Amino acid sequence: MSWLLAVFLGLVQGVAEFLPISSSGHLALFQSLFGLEEAPVFFDVLLHFGTLLSLCVFYWRDISDMACELVRGVRDLAPSRRGRTDRVPKARRLVLLLVVACLPLIPAVLFSDVVETLLQKPMLIGLFLCLTGAVLFVSDRLRPGARKDETNATVGDALLVGVCQGIAILPGLSRSGMTISGGLLRRFDRAFAVRFSFLLSLPAVLGATLLQLFKELRQGFDTTNLPVYLLGMAVAAVSGYFAIGLVKRLVVSGKFGGFAYYCLAVGVVAIAFSFLL
Repeated sequence: MSWLLAVFLGLVQGVAEFLPISSSGHLALFQSLFGLEEAPVFFDVLLHFGTLLSLCVFYWRDISDMACELVRGVRDLAPSRRGRTDRVPKARRLVLLLVVACLPLIPAVLFSDVVETLLQKPMLIGLFLCLTGAVLFVSDRLRPGARKDETNATVGDALLVGVCQGIAILPGLSRSGMTISGGLLRRFDRAFAVRFSFLLSLPAVLGATLLQLFKELRQGFDTTNLPVYLLGMAVAAVSGYFAIGLVKRLVVSGKFGGFAYYCLAVGVVAIAFSFLL
């Protein structure tokens, strides 16, 4: 793999992972439509690790607070502390909501083989990109409701957002677009919808990355191109950090739906090109 290709794929991964335009769909389209070589699995793992780093840096305070509340929550299970009526801290409630939202992802993993097959079909990716565009267009025009956050969001709210994440394993359906739209549908505060969506991706991305990494370590991998791979990972991390900030600003300002036109355009182009392949 060349240095230039590593930078390009790292940039695509970092930007498309968080912008509501589907990173998996874009990478598959670039490989199918432009004849790019398929990236090695280990390189793909490092790209996802790069975006994971950008999430951890951007939301380090939330992650730190939730980690502390996990420890305190275990401590509060002690018999001497049972029966206390202290109000549940915001960070602890956020952890509980994220755990609930992760549950729908478990059955979605069973269809991973089907998803791999769909990645080879540009027409289906194009159709799912068009669907993403339609969802973004509608969600950005929802009237503000209860402006929920971690203090008053319900288990039902978290489950619906989790279902949106589970469906978004299909290439062309944007994970961030679907989960943020799900939050807006449930009348989440716009800033909280973004924060909940990206924090929700942490366990999913971390779990998938670790599983794939362990598999690669068992099979062995060539370290010849490791410097090139690390450059791609760094590009994914830096571009991902700025992409998170961009999405946050656009959602809060009510300009999130602008990505709908992009997804629709790319989807139509992908469908048109699929007839030429």
